[in-house]
Amino acid sequence: MSATIDRGRLAARMADEVAQFEAAHPRSKELFERAARSLLGGVPMSWMAKWAGPYPLFVEEATGAHFRCVDGHDYVDFCLGDTGAMTGHSPEEAVAGIAAQLVRGITTMLPAEVAIEVSEELARRFGLAFWQFTLTATDANRFALRLARQVTGRPYVLVFDHCYHGSVDESFATLRDGIVGPSDGNIRPAVDPRLTTRVVQWNDVAALEAALAPRDVAAVLAEPVMTNVGIVHPEPGYHDALRRATRETGTLLIIDETHTICAGPGGYTRAAGLDPDFLTIGKAIGSGIPAGTYGFSEAVADRIRAANTDLEVIDVGGIGGTLAGNALSLAAVRATLAHVLTEESFARMIPLGERWAAGVQATIDELGLPWHVSRLGCRAEYLFRTELPRNGAEAAQGIDFELGQYMHLHALNRGILLTPFHNMALMSPATTASDVDRHTAAFRQAARSLVEA
Repeated sequence: MSATIDRGRLAARMADEVAQFEAAHPRSKELFERAARSLLGGVPMSWMAKWAGPYPLFVEEATGAHFRCVDGHDYVDFCLGDTGAMTGHSPEEAVAGIAAQLVRGITTMLPAEVAIEVSEELARRFGLAFWQFTLTATDANRFALRLARQVTGRPYVLVFDHCYHGSVDESFATLRDGIVGPSDGNIRPAVDPRLTTRVVQWNDVAALEAALAPRDVAAVLAEPVMTNVGIVHPEPGYHDALRRATRETGTLLIIDETHTICAGPGGYTRAAGLDPDFLTIGKAIGSGIPAGTYGFSEAVADRIRAANTDLEVIDVGGIGGTLAGNALSLAAVRATLAHVLTEESFARMIPLGERWAAGVQATIDELGLPWHVSRLGCRAEYLFRTELPRNGAEAAQGIDFELGQYMHLHALNRGILLTPFHNMALMSPATTASDVDRHTAAFRQAARSLVEA
């Protein structure tokens, strides 16, 4: 028998948690009110407003898997900058490499040997021959799409319903009654998504094949496991069907590993033996220093070289950037790959992800909650629906904003930070079993508060 959530009780519990938060965080409140006079919404970037409390925490210091707010409270950080700090905050080995480069020069818009070292390591991990660098995964996706349209001569991009690939215009599209349109919250699209994008449901092979059949799609852009609407795994054989359909129609395949690097040091691509034409990644690879990259096969490189022969206009083609590939970013990536996101680190992190998921599942089972847990490597999260979702639309049905806000604020008041956009936890090399168990206890307390008088 499934437990039910009484909305009146939920509202009362939420009011209690808000009062507790405000009593414990007067300095954050003071800074937030000051910030509102010069920062839009009181935050330096709009997403920072999406926390469960009446105002965000202001951070004093972050080290390893913990941070301290300006009111002096310690927190276990399972958000980790929404993957940007998956390495843990300021890992010693990465900081040493970053500091060494700081005194040797930060950016010159000239190549350095470190770029070769990093590209060789990326090729070893992911199996793609050639690499270029950006400052964000968004730019990596944007540039890969531009190149795909150039070398194929095709206008469309195909993405999956409820996907997220950064602020890439073509990917802010969704399906409503089978019709492509702007995603919820898409701020004034420059172009109607129907003119740029095809959208299908994840795991629907027939829909994928039908969308590619006209042979006017330049590239499919996909996370190998959906992560931005809850973790939605591919069904057995789906990646084989995706690769077969793209090859048969001359469509390029771009795999976005920005979140799915949690599957291992070579991401899901290496773990599952995928063979994309492009691979994009950012966030964690620089230990928090802005860095992104996109790699592509030798066959794609040949097509790019053939299409781009005019050196005079190489700087105005919409690919690249003045600070892209700077020495500091590349030094951060080199140190991160060599010393932080290693085979040994993942061997510790993935079992912690299993432990976190098992702890949550135990409470769900004990209380008969109509929820479920999903995991990918060292990333795990829970959704407010019983069945595992097959696609993004089904996963979206498991989102309950009011309930999620309560679970997040309850955790925050007990020294635990989850990713604000969903109920996701990420393990870092610095995370410990006691950190995980601290969440398990708080999760059980929160769940019991909703179903027991």
